[in-house]
Amino acid sequence: MNNNELWMVLKQAVRNQLMDTGDMSESAILRLIERQVFDSEESAALTLEEKKRLIERIYASFRGLDVLQPLVDDPEVTEIMVNRHDEIFIERAGKSIQIADRFESQERLEDLIQMIVGQVNRIVNESEPIVDARLPDGSRVHVVLPPIALKGPVLTIRKFPEQPLRMDKLVELGSLTDEASQWLNVFVQAGYNIFVSGGTGSGKTTFLNALSDFIPRHSRIVTIEDAAELQIRNVSNLVSMETRNANSEGKGEISIRNLIRASLRMRPDRIIVGEVRGAEALDMLQAMNTGHDGSLSTGHANSPQDMISRLETMVLSGALLPVEVIRAQIASAIEIIIHLARMPNGKRNVMAIYEVCGCVDGQVQMHPLFTRAGDGRLQHTGEPLQRRRKLELAGLDLPNPAHIGSSREGRSMNTG
Repeated sequence: MNNNELWMVLKQAVRNQLMDTGDMSESAILRLIERQVFDSEESAALTLEEKKRLIERIYASFRGLDVLQPLVDDPEVTEIMVNRHDEIFIERAGKSIQIADRFESQERLEDLIQMIVGQVNRIVNESEPIVDARLPDGSRVHVVLPPIALKGPVLTIRKFPEQPLRMDKLVELGSLTDEASQWLNVFVQAGYNIFVSGGTGSGKTTFLNALSDFIPRHSRIVTIEDAAELQIRNVSNLVSMETRNANSEGKGEISIRNLIRASLRMRPDRIIVGEVRGAEALDMLQAMNTGHDGSLSTGHANSPQDMISRLETMVLSGALLPVEVIRAQIASAIEIIIHLARMPNGKRNVMAIYEVCGCVDGQVQMHPLFTRAGDGRLQHTGEPLQRRRKLELAGLDLPNPAHIGSSREGRSMNTG
């Protein structure tokens, strides 16, 4: 009997006893499982450590996330991908591997999905088969049900570290250089509107968290997300809002657009939109253009230039405006674009930092401040910053390259 078979046998035995005894406290259930494992002849050959893991796995199936609980608890696992009840992959150290663990049935996976989405007041069913949710620890959850998913329910969990990565750590990991980090520090403090672009899994939310550490502590911030993921801890005057799907009658939906408009009545200094995907891009641009300097957001794109094109398309999806007007809005609202990418080895890097310089003859003008050189290192291009007004108003300046790595002046600015 392999471990999966043994787990299913012992789990059924515990379930039978629970049905006979009725409701039990969590500690009583744990004692029942321990007795079942240690008294079972089938588990006699297991080591003490193997029995411990078996007990934890059985307990998780009654009071946790079933076979996924150990994976959620494992800090080295960054993504959990359930393609069907008996086909589970994980990402560890940037590599995707299939594991032997499986749900006992499709029905059990469906029950777990309903429990997860129910905890955040979401609904998923055949008529609404796609939903975003989150776990209590902030991990991102995406669900797709049949008939959209052909093999069975699909559950994807993007995990985030308990302590968000700070910019110092990203520099240490080589995601960007200390010089680039100090430039970004100054940009955030001076109130530049910054957009983070990149592909799926490129680390946009992680980077947004790191950027938020540079926001002066006295600021009032409103965050807006589909599923709350941001972990902003250095600002106390913080309002966090999350979208809501329509109910079973198709009513009650609260969209990103609704929340951006509501946020403007909350007197925010800065607005952070976790990700723009559609018509809400216009509302975000208008907020950036109406005094909410230092706002941050992210979007999917393959390059900074592609991000501009995608923003145009997003705005057009919800407003009948001339393209030239949209481009002027983009060029006026967004000042810095940071582009991220995920490397073949799983590492996430800042690939380029661009300044948006304005709109000339109906075209958005940009120039690179930092790009990846032939050796793969992020380097300053030597291009001067053109939009310096916010620096001057804030009494700040960009760090002197000769001081970087010795004086740490850029770090000490974030005092609020």
